[in-house]
Amino acid sequence: MKKFLLLISFLLLFVTACSKGKDSSSVKPPAEKNPATDITVVSLDNQQVTLSGLKGKVVLLNFWATWCPPCREEIPSMMKLNSFMAGKPFQMVAVSLDEGGKKAVEDFFKNTGFSIPAYIDSTGQAARIYGITGVPETFVIDKNGIIVKKVIGGLDWNSPEVISFLEGLMK
Repeated sequence: MKKFLLLISFLLLFVTACSKGKDSSSVKPPAEKNPATDITVVSLDNQQVTLSGLKGKVVLLNFWATWCPPCREEIPSMMKLNSFMAGKPFQMVAVSLDEGGKKAVEDFFKNTGFSIPAYIDSTGQAARIYGITGVPETFVIDKNGIIVKKVIGGLDWNSPEVISFLEGLMK
């Protein structure tokens, strides 16, 4: 009897998950050469930021997590890039997908000495809209709000090639 109930429970879970997948599959995540879908995220100092409010700037939209080794590896280069781009029409939006939310990110920065413009996606809606399948995933958005590059996995964001590419988008 226990096995039967367990099987029924599993089947109900499976059917529910499949039906949710069908509902969300009708909306395709944004892709390269298409407009970036507007999202709203909240900074660690509780300021709301929308992608639409950043038009006119090149945006590095990065989805990451404190527990992710490739994310941890790319943060120092992101810090250098963000420092290099200070005063230019550039905005880094590093969206944490940590279940621990703001506290997890703040504790991580405190313990590591890292610091990037971090935002929280407390509902997970931004990650769903962008079809995030893992971390890190990054979208480079030009000053007109068009996704010009999607990067899956970590990258050296401070390399001369990346800086040249981003500066070219600012022209």
